[in-house]
Amino acid sequence: MADIFSEVDDDVRRDRYEKLWKAYGKYVIAVALIVVLAAAGVAAWRDYQKSQREELGARFAKALDTARGGSAKEAAAAFELIARDTNTGYRALATLQEAAALTRAGDGSAALAAYDRLAADRSIEPLMRDLAALLAALHSVDQAEEADIQRRIDPLLKDSNPWRYSARELQALLALRRGDTAAARQLFVSLTDDIAAPPGIRGRAAELLAALGG
Repeated sequence: MADIFSEVDDDVRRDRYEKLWKAYGKYVIAVALIVVLAAAGVAAWRDYQKSQREELGARFAKALDTARGGSAKEAAAAFELIARDTNTGYRALATLQEAAALTRAGDGSAALAAYDRLAADRSIEPLMRDLAALLAALHSVDQAEEADIQRRIDPLLKDSNPWRYSARELQALLALRRGDTAAARQLFVSLTDDIAAPPGIRGRAAELLAALGG
């Protein structure tokens, strides 16, 4: 009889953790979108200052207009061509936009391939490569094996990496996904207590801690 109650308790806990994951797992996606916009703004501003890239800038602006107009597949193709035609910061920016457009078009596997391609491109500055790795992990968080996601974020967890807090938040969410609340709680406490962590991440960590019972 005790075994039956134990199984019921396990099922209840598992159901609770699954609901928490579904409720909060997408928070990190919103953070990632903000990060992309910020990174895109920096890259665009750098290239804007260089007059020899005006033609490329015009193509990029046209592709953005296409994306905003709802033609996601057409925009993705345009961004891919821009990425192929340049060795400048536009390659990273165009690839990020290509992946975003592919996601909107419903081609998740192609979007993931674009992120991975950027993450592996050694001609791109590490900041943008690491961002691509983070976005690849976020993009695949609902369907990929945890080992694959962990492989992508491991280099980002270092204290010197600018994306470490987003990576640690994702690591905590992975622990929550597999039902390891002790590990998730420890990671959320660490994020909450770290005054250097972005306020949004600290706030979400505190909210999840409360949802887990403190």
